Amino acid sequence: MNNSKIYDTPAKLEAIHRDIKRLMERSNQEYLDLMMANLRKDFIDSITAYIDDDIKKGLEGGMVDPCPMRDTCKSIFTDFLEDNSKNIRRGNVSDEVITGKRDELSKIRKQASFDNCDICFSEVNSLFEKQLNLIGSLQIYNSNDEKKTEISSINEEEIVKTVLEPLSNKQRLQILKSMTSKTHSFSALSELTGLRGGNLLFHIQKLLESDLIIQRHERGDYMITKKGFNLMLVLADFQQYSED
Repeated sequence: MNNSKIYDTPAKLEAIHRDIKRLMERSNQEYLDLMMANLRKDFIDSITAYIDDDIKKGLEGGMVDPCPMRDTCKSIFTDFLEDNSKNIRRGNVSDEVITGKRDELSKIRKQASFDNCDICFSEVNSLFEKQLNLIGSLQIYNSNDEKKTEISSINEEEIVKTVLEPLSNKQRLQILKSMTSKTHSFSALSELTGLRGGNLLFHIQKLLESDLIIQRHERGDYMITKKGFNLMLVLADFQQYSED
């Protein structure tokens, strides 16, 4: 038997093993990407349904009544806010789109002439800003500006207060990790962490104060912010790098 063929066999087997491993990794990644895309779609559908409901309740309860222009203005405000909701569904929310919507709202405001118009516009603006917060949490509102930071510019006190301290607790990290794919109610977080009442509220408050999570509305579900999501990506990359 040719000795060279014997010596070649382990090398060929190793090459086949590497090929199979790469194929499996690619297949797993494709499945993960598909799963995350479906989760993101379901998440967006859920959030936009909440936004649409919030528009109706907010305008109905927050606008001046009686007012001769109430129905007309309510229709205009509803169209404005629902159009923004449609942009969220399509994932079409860039800096330019947001700037355009702000300009549009400003033009609508200039056309108003009643003394109590400020009350209604305050409600509309509040609903619009809430939409922007949700957009940020959904990772849709992406800036095109590339911001490069240097290590020398790190503010140690701020990093410790807003990043390291909030993440120095296992339960808080557990909460953030769980929110990368869905929102959670207080009771769901209690079940997840094993914490109750004031103990859980303390950790939630830490994350809220650090802008890592937000509460959709009073007594509503908690969800991760863009800052919190990006921070979790950094931690995932760090862990993968440290294991390589």
